[in-house]
Amino acid sequence: MKKSLFASAGGAVAINSAKAQQAETTGIKVDIGSKATLPQGKIGSLKVSRMLLGGNLLTHYTHSRDLNYVYNLTAHYNTEEKIHETMALAEAHGINTLSIHNPPGIISMLKRYRSRYGGKMQWIVCPVAAVEPGMEAYTEQVKDLVDNGTDAIYLWGVHADRLIAQGKIDLIRQAVEIAKDHGVPSGVGAHDLRVVVECEKHKIPNDFYIKTFHHHNYATGPKPDELKGPYSEIPGYWCKDPAETIEVMKNVKKTWIAFKVMAAGAIPPKDAFTYVFENGADHTLAGMFDFEIAEDVKILNDVLGSLKNRTRAWQS
Repeated sequence: MKKSLFASAGGAVAINSAKAQQAETTGIKVDIGSKATLPQGKIGSLKVSRMLLGGNLLTHYTHSRDLNYVYNLTAHYNTEEKIHETMALAEAHGINTLSIHNPPGIISMLKRYRSRYGGKMQWIVCPVAAVEPGMEAYTEQVKDLVDNGTDAIYLWGVHADRLIAQGKIDLIRQAVEIAKDHGVPSGVGAHDLRVVVECEKHKIPNDFYIKTFHHHNYATGPKPDELKGPYSEIPGYWCKDPAETIEVMKNVKKTWIAFKVMAAGAIPPKDAFTYVFENGADHTLAGMFDFEIAEDVKILNDVLGSLKNRTRAWQS
């Protein structure tokens, strides 16, 4: 932890400020004025850092394979105060956008970060309401999210995968259009590459994709025999077909936010970031504990500064 927190000048500024402010407040403990930065792209009118803060660790939904104790460990570590500190530390290092789904209480927690501490982190949120004919619940949840300060909406990948498997592209279109009707950028999430293929084929008017992307060259990566079954039944999958994903995304003229890029911690950050940006992603989504942020930002800046063989034009 100590090494990671002090991995950059921004990290040192943040932690020194934390010590100075701790006696004065039980809230935010880092200096938002750090000079650490990240390159940015655009999604609609939003300026979005090349790295987004992932929300799973903040909602305690960790992908930890069969290590079930990790869920409780994360919940005990990431208290609301620690989550706010993590978001502030991310801002201090140039990460200006969070991607998160909305289980009960999350939006209220994010609003407290903004109102109590002046946090400027943008939110890209996927509604968890049912996507079904009529779209009443989904529409109501989108309206509530936007009214409460959400900056962009995307269709949850769990929903999109299921809808594509069921041949319900019309419901994906409706979900995308509902968010656009509420005046925010509208995206589609996906684990299954067929979601992107079908959305492009049917000219769904989404502004961005949040699509899983990582190679399989890690010890617990899926083996060829495991990749033969139905997509939803592949054990431990996050990105079933990285090579095919590269080929499909080459022709997609929309912003691509890559997620699950480290395969839940199995791929080191430098390896992961190099792979996804060389092969076409416009942004990476990274779940991080507070003590990982400084080092990961430094790594990403180094990677972006030395890209040589990017295979896709920037779309953001």
